Amino acid sequence: MYVATKGGEAAIDAAHDWLAEERRGDPAVAELGIDQIAEQLTIAVARVMSEGALFDPELAALALKQARGDVVEAVFLVRAYRTTLPRFGTTRPVETGQMRCDRRISATFKDLPGGQVLGPTFDYTHRLIDFALAAEGEPPQAEMAAPDDTPKPRVTEMLGQEGLMEPASRDEGEPLDITRTPLDLPTDRATRLQVLARGDEGFLLSMAYSTQRGYGRTHAFVGELRIGAVSVEMDIPELGFAIELGEITLTECETVNQFTGSRTEPPQFTRGYGLVFGQAERKAISMSLVDRALRWRELGEDDVGAPAQDEEFVLMHSDNVQATGFLEHIKLPHYVDFQAELELIRRLRREAEEAARQMPHAAE
Repeated sequence: MYVATKGGEAAIDAAHDWLAEERRGDPAVAELGIDQIAEQLTIAVARVMSEGALFDPELAALALKQARGDVVEAVFLVRAYRTTLPRFGTTRPVETGQMRCDRRISATFKDLPGGQVLGPTFDYTHRLIDFALAAEGEPPQAEMAAPDDTPKPRVTEMLGQEGLMEPASRDEGEPLDITRTPLDLPTDRATRLQVLARGDEGFLLSMAYSTQRGYGRTHAFVGELRIGAVSVEMDIPELGFAIELGEITLTECETVNQFTGSRTEPPQFTRGYGLVFGQAERKAISMSLVDRALRWRELGEDDVGAPAQDEEFVLMHSDNVQATGFLEHIKLPHYVDFQAELELIRRLRREAEEAARQMPHAAE
């Protein structure tokens, strides 16, 4: 708590008005609509939903508009709103194997059963500014292919049939809900994956990049990356069966990592896993690399002291809402604290000057 400063309320009200004016911008320019943001800034919307832990494209678009494009501030708004929502129950685990894929690629097998789908991606663009987008009107859009509903087997399943891939882990019991229960380190993989899914994309990208540069023994291949729609179902006790609530768009990444084996396990590949809302493949790949790095103890590997292997460091610093709150609180009034520090420095300087004046007399 900070002691109120005289005149502070009026100044705050004026700051709010100024903020609203800056958010709107030049009134001569048409105002940006929520539907425009949701439909045309889908990558930013997906990030807000993922880190805000709430799948709602319109709400994420509204938060981005209110935050003037500040993604972290928009995440904060979505998280705050999420706490006000009632919770009716828990849905079934989504079946990503039944995903209607808009994009599905593999860096390990060229000829995948079901085929590879490049989908909407920047991967093959020339990274040149398209000035045609600034002109009035846009070129006619090519007709989009309908998503393929055919179930597509996973690359990891293909490797598993030969015994070359570790079995998929199945955690027993109800997983911890990190939105209701504080983290208790060390924790299990299911809890870690929740934290990573809500983690800041930039932080996870840096951690993942560090593993590729040698800070962690995780030489990885993208076994499969898929983006598409999956159905969400919920069991209704009164009905005795599950009903479909709707569909959500997800990005899933499974990495295939080298593993030389241990005293109890033969040489085989191991997994890293990432799953996030919307089209967010950079985040999903980063998440899967960090997930694999954090599994070193479970797999009987040596701790090489890499940052990405430090569970406490990664999990406690990946949340951008917590990081922002702690970082930005230092710009709030700390007048009393600073005056105490200032007086301490002045006293130490006076004592040092007094001691310096007495030094010649002591030598005599």
